[in-house]
Amino acid sequence: MSALHTITAPNVKRIARTLAAASVGLLASLAATAALAQAYPAKPIKLINNFPPGGPSDFLARTVGEYITASSKQPVIIDNRAGAGGNLGAEVVAKSPADGYTVLFGIDTTLTVNPHLYATLPFKPDDLEPVIIMASSGLLLGVHPGTGFKSLKELIAAAPKKPLSFSSGGSGSPGHLAVALFNEATGGNVQHVPYKGNTPAVTAVLSGEVEGGVLATPGMLPHVKAGKITALAVTSRQRARGAPDVPTVGELGVNDLQLEVLYATWVPKGTPRPVVQYLQKAIADALNRPQVQSQFATLEMFYDGATGADAAKRLADSSARYARVIKKTGMKVD
Repeated sequence: MSALHTITAPNVKRIARTLAAASVGLLASLAATAALAQAYPAKPIKLINNFPPGGPSDFLARTVGEYITASSKQPVIIDNRAGAGGNLGAEVVAKSPADGYTVLFGIDTTLTVNPHLYATLPFKPDDLEPVIIMASSGLLLGVHPGTGFKSLKELIAAAPKKPLSFSSGGSGSPGHLAVALFNEATGGNVQHVPYKGNTPAVTAVLSGEVEGGVLATPGMLPHVKAGKITALAVTSRQRARGAPDVPTVGELGVNDLQLEVLYATWVPKGTPRPVVQYLQKAIADALNRPQVQSQFATLEMFYDGATGADAAKRLADSSARYARVIKKTGMKVD
């Protein structure tokens, strides 16, 4: 007898009952999801900033927090958990319930660099999922005027032959990665000199203690305008608003030097989709207000807005790129 003949009347009834039960379950699930979307947020939300207060990620968290508080009438608590390259704050969120009430605000390096840089992590990167890439910012490649370099082309030509040192805000920082990428792309042998933060790294360039650095643009620009640092390029896809005459590395034909810091938010994996969607919209609405965009310009940040698969791919691509250069150079944390 063929398989077709085994579908008897009792079997049909059994299948019908199974389908009906499944439909009831699906409808109940959809109803629960809809109710959750309407109810969220029903209590205070905690935004974990895993970098020091006063920085760009803190600004983003406070901006979004104020907006959600005003629109939802629920308090938003900003909890600064800096330390270990962002690992401490990420651990708090990764180990929190997946309900949308604990959200990580920080930069991509916590998930794209740290897994390759630290021997062990206090959290599993897979336990976090991106909500939205809020913004990006590039770095400025600047040198001390005493070096005599006037263009990136001149620097690239000299780097394999002349001893040079560049400062960064610390081992494993974006500036450190930029130096490694520079050496890889140009055949240079620029020595990396880590400092404890961006400010002392810029000071080292100003004093001539190092020849240059690839550092956060806002910290470099005042000295570029004062003629105390020579700007050769920016690593972002767009020119800096405060230095429109400085070309991007892409415009100069050195795409391998492109590097952007991505400011993003994450929640514990498994957070209900309606909650993630609420956060995506609330964050986008908060950051696209005119007064916030003007602050973005001051901070040399550009709104991004990537969500879902697009955000995950961007972060995964960055992670693969950094993994390669970290392995090649043997880069380690302090």
